[in-house]
Amino acid sequence: MNRRIKALTVLAAAAATAVAATACDSSGGDNGGSGVTEVVVGVDLPFQGSSKDASDSTWNAMSLYLEQAGNKAGKYKVTLKKYDDSTAAAGKWDAAQCTKNANDHVANTNEVAVMGTYNSGCAQLQIPVLNQDPSGPMLMVSHANTNPGLTKAWDANEPQKWYPTNKRNYARVVTTDDYQGKAAAQMAIKDLGVKNCLVLDDTETYGKGVAKQFAEEATKQGIKVTQQGWDSKATNYNALFNKAKTDGVDCVFTGGVFDNNGGQLVKDKVKILGDNQKVKLIGPDGMVGYPEFDKMPEAEGSFQTFPGLGLSDLSKSAVTGKFLADYKTKFGADPASPYALYGVQALQVILAAIEKSDGTRKSVTEQVLGGGAGITIPASTAILGKDIKIDPASGDVNAIDMTIQTITGGKETTVKAWPVS
Repeated sequence: MNRRIKALTVLAAAAATAVAATACDSSGGDNGGSGVTEVVVGVDLPFQGSSKDASDSTWNAMSLYLEQAGNKAGKYKVTLKKYDDSTAAAGKWDAAQCTKNANDHVANTNEVAVMGTYNSGCAQLQIPVLNQDPSGPMLMVSHANTNPGLTKAWDANEPQKWYPTNKRNYARVVTTDDYQGKAAAQMAIKDLGVKNCLVLDDTETYGKGVAKQFAEEATKQGIKVTQQGWDSKATNYNALFNKAKTDGVDCVFTGGVFDNNGGQLVKDKVKILGDNQKVKLIGPDGMVGYPEFDKMPEAEGSFQTFPGLGLSDLSKSAVTGKFLADYKTKFGADPASPYALYGVQALQVILAAIEKSDGTRKSVTEQVLGGGAGITIPASTAILGKDIKIDPASGDVNAIDMTIQTITGGKETTVKAWPVS
């Protein structure tokens, strides 16, 4: 696709800029040897637009956890540095800003790892730049990227094309859309009994991936499927849903993120097709953790999948329950999204790698990836309340959890955990 060719051209130019920046930058302390005592972890999230609440909660949770850990990982003092990958103009993550951030991560000589990104499309832009860092590769651990192709075979030349050096530098603590799409489709027929689904995607990497998997599994389950993209800049979606009404759909799956005009999409769905009892509305985690969406009357009764565990299930662990209580005491409310705790889990992986390393970027990455033992966080300390192990070959996590939830009374409510098959 022309879009991909253009993206890879941008990546190559960005990587070259990053190399030059590293060579010329002389600010900060030296992170080139074993005598390092202070390191930085970048936190790369969309702090503007609809994702702001989830990102703010993630930053707050990570900051609280690091404070409780004494701001240290072994002998190293650790600080967090905020990077906003969104822009006010876009109201969400922005490709140019993601590329700029990747260069800035490499240029910040004290920085040894990145926690992020929130959006898989942004990760596709950043991973190759960090991968080509001459003092790295530089580690990135995501709490929220679910596109399978970042770590395993999915689209053409994936995942190899994200790792120009042929060395892995990316890991995640959340499972992937090949499981999420399946779970949503299985739930749609087994629990909701739907027979005819309109499957939409927002035309971005994440949305197309999860919609593809939902459509494939739904078809396998005997559900009639019609697929279409939605234009995030459209003023309304009347024509789309009028056609769906003529087609007699009893289900709409919104593969994408709420940031991409999801509010208008859902309003028009209900206006034309009826409420979510009449025509089921199912969304992936791209619709999770948005208070604006949760409070919409049109969202009431909709279903969502979350590739992990919701706050109510996570709080059952003693470790997590205490942390959530501490969070509420400090910030006056629960986190806006379960991804806040997954951000802490990603930070735990990074801190464990820093503690085992010699303080260099290369060494930090090698603790997590590259054929060694990898990183394991025991259930007694893991913020997710279970043993967390990162596969050193792929960067994927052993915990394959999936949750079905619904919007009730303006709040996200767990319905059940869904067995992944």
